[in-house]
Amino acid sequence: MRLLLAAVLLCVGVPAVAAPPPLSPQDVFALEWAERPQLSPDGRRIVYQRTFFDPLKDVRRSNLWLVDVASGAQRPLTTGATNDRGAVWSPDGRRIAWVASDGTSAQIFVRWLDGGETARITRMPQSPGNLAWSPDGKRIAFTARVPAETKPLATDLPKPPKGAEWAPPMKVIERFTWRFDGAGEIEPGYSHLFVVSADGGAPRQVTQGEHDFDGPLAWTRDGKALILAANPVDGAELDPLESDLYRVALADGALTRLTTRDGPDNSPSLSANGRYVAYVGFEDRRLGYQNAVLSVLDLQTGETRALTGGFDRTIDNPQWDGDRGIWFHFDDRGVTRIGWIAARGGAVQVVASDLGGTAMGRPYDGGSLHAVGGRVAYTHNSNERPADVAVVERGGTPRVLTALSEDLLAARTLGKVEEITWKSSFDQREVQGWLVYPPGFDAQQKYPLLLEIHGGPFANYGPRFAPEIQLYAARGYLVLFANPRGSTSYGEEFANLIHHNYPGQDYDDLISGVDAVIARGNVDEKNLFVTGGSGGGVLTAWIVGHTDRFRAAVVAKPVINWYSFALTADAYGFFSQYWFPGKPWDHVEHYMKRSPISYVKNVRTPTMLITGEADLRTPMPESEQYYQALQLLGVPTALVRIPGASHAINQRPSQMVGQVLHTAAWFERHRHRDRAAVK
Repeated sequence: MRLLLAAVLLCVGVPAVAAPPPLSPQDVFALEWAERPQLSPDGRRIVYQRTFFDPLKDVRRSNLWLVDVASGAQRPLTTGATNDRGAVWSPDGRRIAWVASDGTSAQIFVRWLDGGETARITRMPQSPGNLAWSPDGKRIAFTARVPAETKPLATDLPKPPKGAEWAPPMKVIERFTWRFDGAGEIEPGYSHLFVVSADGGAPRQVTQGEHDFDGPLAWTRDGKALILAANPVDGAELDPLESDLYRVALADGALTRLTTRDGPDNSPSLSANGRYVAYVGFEDRRLGYQNAVLSVLDLQTGETRALTGGFDRTIDNPQWDGDRGIWFHFDDRGVTRIGWIAARGGAVQVVASDLGGTAMGRPYDGGSLHAVGGRVAYTHNSNERPADVAVVERGGTPRVLTALSEDLLAARTLGKVEEITWKSSFDQREVQGWLVYPPGFDAQQKYPLLLEIHGGPFANYGPRFAPEIQLYAARGYLVLFANPRGSTSYGEEFANLIHHNYPGQDYDDLISGVDAVIARGNVDEKNLFVTGGSGGGVLTAWIVGHTDRFRAAVVAKPVINWYSFALTADAYGFFSQYWFPGKPWDHVEHYMKRSPISYVKNVRTPTMLITGEADLRTPMPESEQYYQALQLLGVPTALVRIPGASHAINQRPSQMVGQVLHTAAWFERHRHRDRAAVK
């Protein structure tokens, strides 16, 4: 009977189980991910931000959730159409403070966990941030922007008659920093330190003057002062990276400078005994990129010891493990790792290699950790899922506690992500990249290849969940993304190969990667495409000015003319000091030699540009001049303007998806089709 049944089954055949569909544009709206996990003082619970897209309002939102470390059981702390962020536990673990915003006002709220009561404890005209409880739990310190007094230039302007409809008043701008990407025009003001009773009441401003005082904030153990980063000197904006650690006395706001080197010192963290401050920074050498070094300051002696000076990676977010050591994270070859080092120094110990998952768009680094003693909560990264909450203990194995997008993504077939390396044709340096295969990839078929280039340029891609990349793969592309020279996570020397030389041989690294993928045999060489955003937009425009082997290109939010960019971008005080040998008028040839506009007459590739109309980092005129130059040359081109979008186009899900679909549509329009194969 068994043999007969088997024969029948073989004859009839078993229906094949259809593979789940690939990720769709609509799926992006349903994604959820974790951000900023914070361990309770006893290490048993975690409060974290559960972030999601609101499909009705087309915005990101976040609520707070609690998760039990032992069981993984969860429950909501907040709900509703607000943005709840920056949660911090009181020292006794009985209360949680956070900032909640309804889109018009952001205030500090406190929840009493034993009874569930919630109270708003501030009514600030400006948004608070960088919350920090005092050691006795009686006060909360925070920073907020304070408007600066301004005087009108013309005081004798005529007043309109009653009922008149005159033009809006003129704006007079005299300050150095007057606008910033994502914020638009900035009203005059400075970030200052405040304290407020944890039971509510009138906040008190502690610092004064026309200077910025920044978080994170570290209370001294006696509760009489806080340690923070600042540069309280005249002309601070002309030295954009400079900051030192300062002790701020709560009684009178008196400042005591704790570090003195020329360069950024920030992210203070106090040891359990209150004697040592861990922080990160470097001696500024005006390079495009420098590693942030972990140091420890002895508050009793004033002596500083660098713990990671010989470790060729940047250290982020140091946090004490009692008094014995320090936790932190760092990027290494496109992967974000959690490290630990003894307070006395020694070798860096890698505890976990899966932090990240919060970039939500392209596969950039991101994520955070929070340590209590020997336990760390962090955002867990995977190339198949956005961030979840995980924990790891000193000497232990990481445990993932949540699965926020599992129901959706388990029912989707994602493109497989494979790490590859190759040698650059310029100098045979090894370059690392990742190849993403279309879902249902058939090794006997050939596929169009899409080269997707990261921005920065001092940044890195890695094996991280990236909806934009997966959407391209779902449309049938092999997608190559890489870390050419200039990328971070490979050390200072590799990053600074593009110092005063960008774009340059990073072009060779990328083209060599394309050749390496073609050599594998699955690429339709008549259908090569290229795109990238920001610094990736620069390189995309550079590529089409130096080769015509790509069928089409999409240049997203680029710099086209370094001269105009250096004088119109929001952070104009930074670029000429660190990316170029000097001011543009003193180095015209250098600026123009590195500008894609200088090579526009070579372009034959159909090229589309896409930029947010509110982008102040790579302003719209950069795209407009390239578009109009291509029009004059008769090159097929299009300009996609995204209303209201800043440099961070993917902040709104519809715009993230729209950028991908417009890019894919441009490629589809110019795709080569073998006419002989068309019947």
